Amino acid sequence: MAARKAASKPSASKDELLHYYREMLLIRRFEEKAGQLYGMGLIGGFCHLYIGQEAVVVGLEAAAEEGDKRITTYRDHGHMLACGMDPKGVMAELTGREGGYSRGKGGSMHMFSKEKDFYGGHGIVGANVPLGAGLALVDKYRGTDRVTFTYFGDGAANQGQVYETYNMAMLWDLPVIFVIENNKYAMGTSVKRATRSPSLWERGASFGIPGEEVDGMDVLAVKAAGEKAVKHCRAGKGPYILEVMTYRYRGHSMSDPAKYRTREEVQKVREERDAIEHVRDLLLKGKHAGEDDLKAIDKEIKDIVNAAAEFAKESPEPDASELYTDILAEA
Repeated sequence: MAARKAASKPSASKDELLHYYREMLLIRRFEEKAGQLYGMGLIGGFCHLYIGQEAVVVGLEAAAEEGDKRITTYRDHGHMLACGMDPKGVMAELTGREGGYSRGKGGSMHMFSKEKDFYGGHGIVGANVPLGAGLALVDKYRGTDRVTFTYFGDGAANQGQVYETYNMAMLWDLPVIFVIENNKYAMGTSVKRATRSPSLWERGASFGIPGEEVDGMDVLAVKAAGEKAVKHCRAGKGPYILEVMTYRYRGHSMSDPAKYRTREEVQKVREERDAIEHVRDLLLKGKHAGEDDLKAIDKEIKDIVNAAAEFAKESPEPDASELYTDILAEA
């Protein structure tokens, strides 16, 4: 099966472009601040930043509708912000404070929002994939036309449970979109050294699952592919796979020096393929916004992120009694 790439759809309205620009900038500035707080010792444990991959989740959220679900692994802050979760609650959770979405007990990798249909944040590589199929099974059982976006990376794509899930999802025609965020390095091993497969989405062919490769540094291309996948799932045709080719600028986590790639490689992507700069250029060249307008947006976003950081710092740590809450549901 020859690889197919979703064509970019450069046409978008002024309001759409400004929305994408704002959302991607919020994720980047938030993650930059999270990196600072980690360095100050205010965020403990693991912290995986989404810097560079912003177009993936912003593009797919643009294709989603109210009631659609999303579930991901531990590089999850961007997904939370893109689906509308409050930056204050997210930052407070990162710092382990009572004002966080999981009341300070989930941290960076394990927070949830039922109100926003965000089902985690999961620390075990690939373990969220069968859970995503389970969410889709609920919607099929209830007879809704909702879909579930199940995100995982190129490293998780080699997990056996992913293929067990593919099989079940196709057998039961589940409305689940498997989103492989291929940032080329998993933890620290190049995808070229981890698999002989020329592409990861094509592995779904043996189960009969259609899919495609998408330019994950172009938010408009991601949105177009997302709309196609959503239409397929809502029509009751079963699952769909999107392999979104993206790139993270930072290490796998804050403790990763990323010596497995050169600075020149990262800088080249930043200068030539940055997703935010791409939309910025569209706004400027299309005369939808001027430099002063974009500076004002950046200031507004920085104020939101700074307010989130202050909220997190001022929010108290959870009471010791929280150790015993949310651990047992009595039937």
